[in-house]
Amino acid sequence: MKVALLGAGHIGQTIARLLHATGDYEVTVIDKNAGALAKLTAEGIGAAHVDTEDTKALAAALRGKDTVVNALPYHLAITAAHLALEAGCHYFDLTEDVAATKEIKRIAEGAKTAFMPQCGLAPGFIGIVAHHLAKSFDTLHDVKMRVGALPAFPTNALKYNLTWSVDGLINEYCHPCEAIHDGRAIEALPLEGLEHFSLDGTEYEAFNTSGGLGTLCETWDGKVRNLDYKTVRYPGHRELMQFLLEDLQLKSDQEKLKDIMRKSMPATMQDVVLVFVTVSGMKNGSLLQEVFARKIFAERDGANPLSAIQITTAAGICAAVDLFREGKLPQKGFVRQEEVQLPEFLANRFGKAYQQSRQVESIG
Repeated sequence: MKVALLGAGHIGQTIARLLHATGDYEVTVIDKNAGALAKLTAEGIGAAHVDTEDTKALAAALRGKDTVVNALPYHLAITAAHLALEAGCHYFDLTEDVAATKEIKRIAEGAKTAFMPQCGLAPGFIGIVAHHLAKSFDTLHDVKMRVGALPAFPTNALKYNLTWSVDGLINEYCHPCEAIHDGRAIEALPLEGLEHFSLDGTEYEAFNTSGGLGTLCETWDGKVRNLDYKTVRYPGHRELMQFLLEDLQLKSDQEKLKDIMRKSMPATMQDVVLVFVTVSGMKNGSLLQEVFARKIFAERDGANPLSAIQITTAAGICAAVDLFREGKLPQKGFVRQEEVQLPEFLANRFGKAYQQSRQVESIG
């Protein structure tokens, strides 16, 4: 399969190495960062130096490819999907942006190729897990999805380090959040719905953020009492973010906030990803709850150490592409994350990254 991989950032480089190493994919990484591309070409991975915001140049780079894997910032998702359609390519991305996903769904209508956005961690893997647990119940009551990409060693007041895209982080903190409450689809406010819980002996907080549910609200509408997604952070983070966004009014000047965070908040490769899903309802006449909890840690060994968010995000989209190549997913039109079977995902050579993580046995 000839893959055009858009983006040579941390996640893009990880995707490129994973796909290339199998020998089943002919990968060409497309980016405007010549330095990042040079690292990959030195490893025998194909590259094309293209300004990814130049539509004509990007369209030309996609010709002759089978599949587009988009690891660019979320605001370029719609353009990339349109170009994939024009080039006759299948399309996969990592976007958490709700508006972009809705437009990609529209683009996919009647398409002869497949369009599968939201293939990362959240949205992505978290939706696969929630759907797998939910469909085993006779009657669904509550589906709660919680995900955190956290520094292993928080040292600042926000108790946070940059582990992924600043653009994506601020985007999910500022947009309305889809949910189902008392059987009705609603839009909740970001940063609201604060709750606290402990997992594996560590205290956390969780609050509403946008995009993590993927298409689950639509899939389970009318079939579940409550369904929501919240981002997990260490206690105190949400209060300070609300101060920055609301009190200092940086919500209306997001570029300034992003600039501040990039300059003052160090990135870290020493992180941990927390995945926590609880589903309750009736099964065989009894009220039951099912729980899926994982912690995935960074890998410090080897020439290319990987952060936990790199591992989980890259594994998600690579597994989706791999399952598609094997014919285990629809081959055209819009493909939802919940169409992935969790056992097949975890058995996949890329999805095993989640299976090899540490399963949390006790919930406090």
